[in-house]
Amino acid sequence: MNRVILHCDLNSFYASVELLSHPELRDLPVAVCGDPSSRKGIILAKNEPAKRYGVKTAETIWQARQKCPELVLLPPHHDRYRTFSHLVNEIYGSYSDLVEPFGIDESWLDITGSMHLFGGNPGEIADGIRRRVRDELGLTLSVGVSFNKVFAKLGSDYRKPDATTVISPENWREMVWPLPVGSLLFAGPAAQRTLGQYGLHTIGQLAGADSALPQELLGKLGYQLWRYANGRDDAPVRPQHIREPVKSVGNSSTFPENLTTREAVRRGTALLCDSVATRLRQQGLYCRCLQVGLRDPAFHNISRQKHLPHSTHLMRELLDAAMSLIDQIWRPPSPVRLINVTALDLTDQWETFEQEDLFAPAQSRQDQRLEKLEQTMDSIRRRFGGSAIGYGEPPGGALHDEEDQ
Repeated sequence: MNRVILHCDLNSFYASVELLSHPELRDLPVAVCGDPSSRKGIILAKNEPAKRYGVKTAETIWQARQKCPELVLLPPHHDRYRTFSHLVNEIYGSYSDLVEPFGIDESWLDITGSMHLFGGNPGEIADGIRRRVRDELGLTLSVGVSFNKVFAKLGSDYRKPDATTVISPENWREMVWPLPVGSLLFAGPAAQRTLGQYGLHTIGQLAGADSALPQELLGKLGYQLWRYANGRDDAPVRPQHIREPVKSVGNSSTFPENLTTREAVRRGTALLCDSVATRLRQQGLYCRCLQVGLRDPAFHNISRQKHLPHSTHLMRELLDAAMSLIDQIWRPPSPVRLINVTALDLTDQWETFEQEDLFAPAQSRQDQRLEKLEQTMDSIRRRFGGSAIGYGEPPGGALHDEEDQ
C-alpha cells in the first residue's frame, strides 16, 4: 500500500501574519525586513503584490526598493510567528499523530493510517485542512499530496498560493519529470550547475541517467537526488517529539563594518567559535570537521573545511582550526562582510585520529584544563546570562592561552 503524505506550506508566512494586524495594507506591496538602517537589512518575507514586482526573499532592502519604490516595510515579530506556527501544527495534529515540522512554516503529515476518518480522499482532506487554517487563523497554505515526502513538498511548490496539488503513483512521471532539477529537495544551485554541465537539466533527464554519473559528480547527494528523481524516497515522517539527529552546529555574523585586518577577523571568528562550542557542549556533542565561510561586500562567498586531529567542543581548538582555514582563503586588507563557522561530522564522544603516545593519557592535560575552563564559563553563563563572561583579547588580537592568564 502506498503511503499518503501531505506537505503543508504556509503562504508568505511572516507577511501574512503581519497583515492580520494591518488589513488595510493587504492589497499593497508589503515586505517584512530587518532594520533598514543596518547592513543586516534584508527582505525576510513578502506578500503576493510585492512578488509581482520581483521582490525576493534574502535580497537587500535597497535592491527591493529599486524594483518597487512604494514597497511598505514592516518589522518582524518572531514571537507571533512561533505562536501561529504552533497553532497551525495543532490543526495538523488533529488529522494525524505523524506531523513533522520543516522550519517554522512548513510541515509534513503522514495520513496513511488516519485518512479513513476524514472521508478517505487525500485531495479533499488537504482542501479541508486549507479551509480550517483559513477560517480559524486567517492564513492560507499550499498543500502537496503524494506517496513520499519529496514529491509532497514538490507538490506544495507546484501551485501557489492557496492550492492543493496531488502527485499520485499514476501521474508523477508526467508531472515531475518535465520540471527542472532544482525543484527537487536539496538540489541547490551548485548541484544544478554541476548536473547541468552534463546535460541533466530536468528531473526526467536525471532519472534516466545511469546512477553512477550523479554519484560520481556529487557523491552521496548525487545518488540521493537520482533516487528522488525516480520516485524512491522512503524517509519516514517523524513525529514532533522525535527529533532528527543533529548534523551540524553553526553560526554566522554580518558585521556593521567591513573587517580588513587579521586581528579584527580573528576577534569576529572567536565570537562565532565560542557560540558554536557552547552549543556543542550543551548538546553533549563533539565535531570532527570544521567549515569556515567568508563573504565580501559584493556578496561573493568562499568556504573551506578541514578534518580535525581529534573531535572537540572547545572554543580555542575550533578557533585555531578556523583561523588556519581563513589564512588559506583570505588575505588582508580584502574586506570581509560576513563570517560563518560550522561544526560538522558530529559525535557524542571524544575521539582522536592521530597516532597516540602510549605513555600519555588519551586526552592531553592541556585539553582537560581547557575543558574545565569552558565548562566553568558555561556554568557562569547559565547562572548570570550569556554576556556575563567572555574571552579576553590582548592588543595583538590573539586570545590568551591559559598559561598567560
